[in-house]
Amino acid sequence: MINDIKTVTIVGGNGVLGKKIAGIFASFGGCKVYIVSRTIEKSESAIEAAALSVKAYSIKNHIFAKTYDDLEKCFQESDLVFESVTEDYVIKNEIHQLINKSIDHECIIATGTSGLSINELSKNYSDINKKKFLGMHFFNPPYNMTLCELIPSRYNESDYINDIKNYLERQLYRDVIIAKDEPGFVANRIGFFFLNEALIYAEKYKSNGGIDYIDSILGKYTGRNMPPIATSDYVGLDVHGAIVNNIYDNTEDDYKNSFILPEYVNELIANNKLGVKVGEGLYKKTDNGLFVYDIETNEYREPRPYRFSFKDQAIAEFKKANYIKGFDIIKNNKSLESRICLEFLLKYILYSLTIGKQNCTKISDCDIAMSCGFNWVPATSLIELFGGKEEIKNIAKSLHMEKAKGMELLDEIKQYELNYEKYIKASN
Repeated sequence: MINDIKTVTIVGGNGVLGKKIAGIFASFGGCKVYIVSRTIEKSESAIEAAALSVKAYSIKNHIFAKTYDDLEKCFQESDLVFESVTEDYVIKNEIHQLINKSIDHECIIATGTSGLSINELSKNYSDINKKKFLGMHFFNPPYNMTLCELIPSRYNESDYINDIKNYLERQLYRDVIIAKDEPGFVANRIGFFFLNEALIYAEKYKSNGGIDYIDSILGKYTGRNMPPIATSDYVGLDVHGAIVNNIYDNTEDDYKNSFILPEYVNELIANNKLGVKVGEGLYKKTDNGLFVYDIETNEYREPRPYRFSFKDQAIAEFKKANYIKGFDIIKNNKSLESRICLEFLLKYILYSLTIGKQNCTKISDCDIAMSCGFNWVPATSLIELFGGKEEIKNIAKSLHMEKAKGMELLDEIKQYELNYEKYIKASN
């Protein structure tokens, strides 16, 4: 049955990610897809967006607009039901209770949650349906970000999980990792650790410039498509806050305090300054150009033209594909900014290994998570760029981080074969 999925219902299919997932199932999976929203207009609009997201307008003939009045009929016809509603237990529980009442046949039941507990959500199901329910976390946009975290509950059989993993890989062309039911799972746990640390450092160094200062230090040249604070603005500060608050509230480890949301971000959220989706947040785009929020003055100002010699020199080497030489420049410079950059990259390596060991079936899955889910340079590639494990130990010693959590895992890893060149940008 798993290899013969013909009909899929997506509840909350008009959401930012839900409609794009509909496009993946309809195009790569060749499925008939029901998009279910509160109104028929929202579902019809989602069909257009689904087709656009996978660049295949022909799939519109395979996607059908439905409302919540049609739920029971859609569920009974489906081989897979995918819940993609708001990240809130109350809302999700309501939907899963409806699904439980309607599913009395062999059917995969999945939630697209980005970090809520699968075992907690499974409490909405009968003993029989518990075995069918699991987490299936896609990343946005799924056409480009191919990661899918598959999160079993304690009730799933291993053969069931493996069959679904094979379907996702072979039919939907996903890069699948099996993640433990831990807050944030794998990619978001690592990614939002880095993003939230950047927000914390912006406050710490607000006299140096704050937000755009830290973003300038940790720009594209460090192995990501956009600077970290700009990324949080793109994600949405409310979404960012929900993810890090969930992780902070439900974890106890050496890195717990990295998930404390700074007060200035809470204030922006309270004032509905949520980021790109509303036009202002950490940054603000107007007809007069781009502005950045100044933490010291609580006002928006023009970004400052920060110039760091180590960064300019490293980018010059990257333009010549001298990647290791570029990272030698970052490593050997003694400026405050190079030290901040180095500390962030070392923490990223160590936290990736920690979560890879803790939340994955193998440490190397942390590399797949960050490369395919965030399009960030993987941790083990950074180890190679910095000169290997022994050099990472030397860097940690120079930063007084030789006893940091994750250092003990360096000797457990191998050098995995993920090409770092496409992640290191020769630009700011």
